[in-house]
Amino acid sequence: MTIQTWFITGASSGLGAALARAALRAGHRVAATARDIVRLEALTAEHPGAVLPLAMDLSHPTEIAAGIAAAEAWGGGIDVLVNNAAMGYLAAIEEGEDDKIRALFETNFFGVSSTIRAALPGMRARGRGRIINITSTNGVVAMPALGYYSASKFALEGLTEALAQEVAPLGIQVMAVEPGGIRTGIVDRNLRSPPIDAYNATAHAVVDLLVNDTSGALAPSDPDRVAEVLVRLGTSGDMPQRLSLGADSWTTITSKLDMRRADYEAWKDVSHSTHFS
Repeated sequence: MTIQTWFITGASSGLGAALARAALRAGHRVAATARDIVRLEALTAEHPGAVLPLAMDLSHPTEIAAGIAAAEAWGGGIDVLVNNAAMGYLAAIEEGEDDKIRALFETNFFGVSSTIRAALPGMRARGRGRIINITSTNGVVAMPALGYYSASKFALEGLTEALAQEVAPLGIQVMAVEPGGIRTGIVDRNLRSPPIDAYNATAHAVVDLLVNDTSGALAPSDPDRVAEVLVRLGTSGDMPQRLSLGADSWTTITSKLDMRRADYEAWKDVSHSTHFS
């Protein structure tokens, strides 16, 4: 087996932690990032010599560049980059606050872009590499209360699609992963804003469903199973450009695609009416 060097952002909890452990179980090295490096101590102690803990804030490009450089020097190059770190924001669009919207995009989009740009020169030089961007079902399907989160993930979907086309001739594969609900407790860590009563029946109803899902019905996927799938794909030669994970994700996304196609077809004549005669 070829030992790979994985670079995983947001590896101190949730899917990132599960993914780091899955990669380590498979015999790989992991450069693991977290805003607070103390939260990586247990992982590092469990796998001496196989983990490079890195303090990295995705809103600080200099920390990103330093982290990528350290990982390349430590592991002899990055084989698989996983952009996993993200934050959520539960708010109607009108309830959005500038500082929280910008913080969301700094982590979910701009930080990912900076990480990719820092890693690409090394991958190009070696003529190989894999980039896995964790987007979301909500990067394809928007819903009340998740508008800003969806906007950040829609942006990441677009970046990923273009990137895959740009780097394919260079020997680099890119995949967007669109998970459904994963049982990681992330809902409790979402940003919130003061509510406006006018949105009680829409955005707030969705928030209530999410925060009161004590049974985990809305988060049916096991983070360890998700991680095992990603490690298997990251080490294989066959990686799709898009992958929905979870039956909830697959059903939601494919239903949305069917509805979108029907809408376009219904207005086809209007769409074609704008050309010069």
